[in-house]
Amino acid sequence: MMASQRSGWAYESGVTLDFSRPGKPTDNALVESFNGRLRDECLNANWFLSLADARSKIETWRRHYNESRPHTALGWRTPKEFALAAALQAAE
Repeated sequence: MMASQRSGWAYESGVTLDFSRPGKPTDNALVESFNGRLRDECLNANWFLSLADARSKIETWRRHYNESRPHTALGWRTPKEFALAAALQAAE
């Protein structure tokens, strides 16, 4: 997708595009951290033999990241555990 197409899609979809300043990764530290983990733990660790293979391996990594891997920011719980606890607390 080219920049003009992305801008058009964003406008039509009601999405606001927000870019970090060049050389300022701390502007969006959460996304930068996630991108680094995705790159280190999945993209650099695998050979992708086809688009289908890439999708499969990335989906396997995504499930592990969201369902099995503890996160320090969530008190060493998985996102799945954190979401369940939040839902239970909200229901009380």
